[in-house]
Amino acid sequence: MEYATRYDVGDRKRASGINEDSVAVSVFEEGHRSGLRAGDDAGESDPGGVRGGARVDADRGAARGAGAGDAYDGSEAGAPENRSAFAFALADGAGGHDAGDVASYLATTRALEELSPVAARAARSDPGPFGIDVNDAVLPDEPDAASLEAAVEEAVVAAHREVVGYAAESGTAAYTTLVAGVCVGGRCHYGWVGDSRAYLVNAARDRIELLTKDHAVVEELRDRGEVDDVAAHVHPRGNEITRALGGTGDADPETATVPVDTETAPVYAEDVLFVTSDGLIDAQTDAPVLYDRYVESGHDEEVAASVREAVVTDAELRDYVLRTDSLADAAEDLIDLANERGGKDNLSLLLARDPGLPSTPDDRPLRRALEPELLEDRATVILREE
Repeated sequence: MEYATRYDVGDRKRASGINEDSVAVSVFEEGHRSGLRAGDDAGESDPGGVRGGARVDADRGAARGAGAGDAYDGSEAGAPENRSAFAFALADGAGGHDAGDVASYLATTRALEELSPVAARAARSDPGPFGIDVNDAVLPDEPDAASLEAAVEEAVVAAHREVVGYAAESGTAAYTTLVAGVCVGGRCHYGWVGDSRAYLVNAARDRIELLTKDHAVVEELRDRGEVDDVAAHVHPRGNEITRALGGTGDADPETATVPVDTETAPVYAEDVLFVTSDGLIDAQTDAPVLYDRYVESGHDEEVAASVREAVVTDAELRDYVLRTDSLADAAEDLIDLANERGGKDNLSLLLARDPGLPSTPDDRPLRRALEPELLEDRATVILREE
């Protein structure tokens, strides 16, 4: 598989700010027999990545595994003898609270501590792609989607308790968003709390799909029909989330819990999993001005078009991912885009793909998105219950 991560404090905070985002990735790269080759000529050029073993390129932030650039078409001849499973977590510490950076670090590291063995066990349970008869071997049972979603939920709750425990011991408020998951066997099982997001960008369909739904005030307003999609991009309350990990230390770290939304989505060779904090899509520093202009115009279409040009849209995210073969270059370009649009908040993102998966089916719609349009929110503020 291939992945790239990027972090940036954001142009507006570069002089004195701190990046409160965290990203963690754990890759289980399994190779067997001769491995999956790019073509008939073992010595042919390889523009897509390194084969024969995983590597990490510290300068570019990319990791590429054996078989990168080869799509498994489901036929016996193309069956992969290298395959990947991975776990991921991305968190955005709540700005304005005492320990957002600590909260995001604790959340991502604890989530990966829980999910990394889940990914490895899930891959190990299925030796079928290698054509191995293991009837007499003792292997873990192959997990279903429900059990993997449950594992993700448990990992997120464990991360929540870790942050609550820190808040209780330190006497400081500590909040963070979290989106985390396990991708194995052509499925991504994921969960989230807050407004950090996950998407799938599919090159075969030229499509971006939002996999998560913000736990945010603007999302609730849109659900009630009180704002349209354009207003949601630049709403003044776009920085307010309604759910987060952590707290002020009042809860018991042993029993504290948080509602976690979970889903499972199929993933194909042409997909890029795209996980990001809201700083990437919330770069616009003039959002309240744009909102007032749009509302005062009576939702005029020309003003709506100017709003779309000023913010980072879902179409731009898709185009930036698809216009280059290098995930590292795409990640770098996306950071630059956000900073060009204002760089209002911390930025973090993860791009990952597994070209060894089956190809995108051409006989049915994908239908993986939870929402047809993206929302654009801003720096995180926690709304506490009264």
